[in-house]
Amino acid sequence: MDTAEILKKVRQIEIKTGKLVSETFAGEYLSTFKGQGLEFAEVREYIAGDDVRSIDWNVTARMSVPYIKKYNESRELTLLIACDVSASQQFGSAARLKQETAAELTALFALCALKNSDKVGLLLFSDKIELFVPPRKGRKHILRLIREVVAFEPQSKGTDIGLALETLNKMFKRQGILMLISDFLSPIEKFATPFKLAARKFDLIPVLLQDKLEQKIPSLGLCLNVDDPETGEEALLGLSSGEINHALADYQQKHMAQLRALFNPYKIDPIVVNTAQSSADPVIKFFQARAKKVRN
Repeated sequence: MDTAEILKKVRQIEIKTGKLVSETFAGEYLSTFKGQGLEFAEVREYIAGDDVRSIDWNVTARMSVPYIKKYNESRELTLLIACDVSASQQFGSAARLKQETAAELTALFALCALKNSDKVGLLLFSDKIELFVPPRKGRKHILRLIREVVAFEPQSKGTDIGLALETLNKMFKRQGILMLISDFLSPIEKFATPFKLAARKFDLIPVLLQDKLEQKIPSLGLCLNVDDPETGEEALLGLSSGEINHALADYQQKHMAQLRALFNPYKIDPIVVNTAQSSADPVIKFFQARAKKVRN
């Protein structure tokens, strides 16, 4: 895309996602993450009308009268978006590529943060760190982040999720929110250790990009030459039988089971987004489920 096309695409995404944020997402984002922005201040004696959920039972037991924990007003949060820009993100059998889906998701998350006066940073990665934009506020900054995801041309084709997580683990000492956007097709053992470290430091939310053709290939009664966009390896696939889909289904089942085994100990719920569907719907469901957990 030339500069005019890039700016047009960024503007389209801003308009589309901006409306969603104003109507739906801003409140859900705040409800989901507001608990991280509270800073403990003091305990004081309970007054009629105080939220009973704030009672400090240890102090209450010592003083024989109820005391509650008091917190300062919510402080600003830092939202980090780590986005996979490897060659597999240029795939898409529906209306959008994975890269375009990632750009819409980046816009949704970043505009939510902007609406709530939070800082947003961006890390683009392949099998190397392609770009890092430090967290900042402001509409111009957010538009830059969207533009980078839309139009960035990576130097490398491979994927190294572990390297991206190791980099962020080293760069940030304070806790923040980390949206990790990728198709997660890499072998899980290659990024499991840094993922576990990141899950302890950040509110880590994996965003899994999927395409329907990765789930099932139509039976066309012919053979097809295919190549891996990241490694360049070629293979001849026979599409006249169901063997390829059985193999795909078996791989997907095992891979998702391994991902769940990685996520579950940290009570991490991923957002799964298919290129054929609206990016907003699974994010709305995630925010609503998270907000409900916070309230409870």
